[in-house]
Amino acid sequence: MDQILHRLEHCYQLAEQRFSRPFERPSVSLDLRGQKAGVAYLNRNLLRFNAQMYRENRDDFLLQTVPHEVAHLIAHALFGGEIRAHGREWQTLMTDLYGLPARRCHDYAVAQRRSTRYLYRCGCPEGIPFTPQRHALVRRGRRYQCRRCGDLLHFTGQQRTEG
Repeated sequence: MDQILHRLEHCYQLAEQRFSRPFERPSVSLDLRGQKAGVAYLNRNLLRFNAQMYRENRDDFLLQTVPHEVAHLIAHALFGGEIRAHGREWQTLMTDLYGLPARRCHDYAVAQRRSTRYLYRCGCPEGIPFTPQRHALVRRGRRYQCRRCGDLLHFTGQQRTEG
C-alpha cells in the first residue's frame, strides 16, 4: 500500500504544480474485487484498488492504474460533475499532465469466476440458464416468460457450475 500512496502523492503534486492550487487527498483502500483494477468515487473522494491485480501487475499498476483513478478525482475537482468519466478533460490529464496513454481499461489477466447457473425450461427444445440472482427472484414469486414461445419458464431442478 505504501507504494500506491507514494505514487498517488506524486500524481497530486504534479496536479498542484500545474494548476497552482491544492487538492484534497482521497481515502484509499485495497478492498476492490472482481474485474476492475480501480474505482474512483467522486463525491466521496475515495479510491478503491484491487489488491490481487496490484500484486500480479505491480509495475504497470503503479505506472498506469493509480494515475488513471487519480485523474478522475482531479477532473472532478477541476470541472465538476458534468463531465464524462473518460472524456476530454480526463484524457487531457492523462496525456498532458501524467504523460500516459489515456486508456479506458486495463489489460491485466482476470481469472474467470466460477458461477452457478440454474436451468429453466419452456416449450422450446433448449433450456435457458438463469443467474443465481434471477433464480432467487423466481423463488420469491417472480415469473418469467420465454421470449420465443411465450410459455412460462419452470426450474428443472438442475444447476451447473461454470468457470
